Amino acid sequence: MSTSKLVEVSQSVHSMYEDLYERGWTDGLPIIPPTKELVQACVDYVGRDGGEIVAEIPPAFGVATLEKVASNAVMAGCRPEYMPVLLAAIEALLDPVFDLRAVQVTTNPATPFLIVNGPIRQQIGLNCGASALGPGWRANATVGRAIRLLLLNVGGATPGTVDKATLGWSGKFTMCLGENEEVSPWEPLHVERGFSREASTVTVVHASGSFNLYAGTRGEFDGADSALTIIAHSMTAMGTNEVITSWYNHPVLILNQIHAGIFAKVGLSKQQVKHILWERARLPMGLLPAWLAQEKRDCNLVVDGMMLLTDNPERLTIVVAGGPSGLHSTYVPCMGGGRSSVTKLIKVPGR
Repeated sequence: MSTSKLVEVSQSVHSMYEDLYERGWTDGLPIIPPTKELVQACVDYVGRDGGEIVAEIPPAFGVATLEKVASNAVMAGCRPEYMPVLLAAIEALLDPVFDLRAVQVTTNPATPFLIVNGPIRQQIGLNCGASALGPGWRANATVGRAIRLLLLNVGGATPGTVDKATLGWSGKFTMCLGENEEVSPWEPLHVERGFSREASTVTVVHASGSFNLYAGTRGEFDGADSALTIIAHSMTAMGTNEVITSWYNHPVLILNQIHAGIFAKVGLSKQQVKHILWERARLPMGLLPAWLAQEKRDCNLVVDGMMLLTDNPERLTIVVAGGPSGLHSTYVPCMGGGRSSVTKLIKVPGR
């Protein structure tokens, strides 16, 4: 049963965009008009009723029916086969441990970051390799954008009013990649979290910006130990939520395949890399302002006069992605406050 409202707009592409922009239905970029036929194609792909309630999205707690999810997917430029990823991502976002409401209203530039694993990456053409967080790939760009449009149009997180982000950042338009499982020397994220390798999953993370890590010297890598030291000290940049918030955080490290390969070549497992980074990603308490030092002590995040990044090395999420050249990895600090990333199974129709 349809529950969405039909509106008539101009047939002119430019006028149509202006109309939908004035209605507040866009993220500022042009959209694909969500015609009845295009929306129904997305609904039909998952074989469910368009009036089915998928979620109530905070902070407005607007009701996201399957049809409304499909409408925002069309506007973002998604193909129907992207729908299972979107539905699993919505399920993950609404998990209480993710705390979507806080992400929606904070002054922090936080945004959902989607990490996709399993066979569905190839099935929908999701980029896992070179420029996986950059432009040029429809699935990456539009899946993340569809989530943003849902957070705006159904969740009510209008920038400047409900969404209080001081500056925001470009990741709030879209942030989605696939793990490059085929080149990783370790088990992929979804296997690490208890799913079979043949399963497809999406993990959502409350990302609070990202920054490049160039762990090399004049273009030549000088060993695994050096790279681990550079990465660890970069993770303790003063001002990131992992340093300033005094709760247990869940940051993400996206390793390129060269770094991951070098670590594996010297016999390091993913868990050992996490532990080494956790041991080295510490700050002398003397560098911290007095109030922050006291908060770290109150939270038992101080050992031998050094501030811990988090209480447990397993809170660090490591995925392998990116192309075959360059010594660049990416660190994604998170919103903090103890909020966790969440992984959900993607249910593909007919499989």
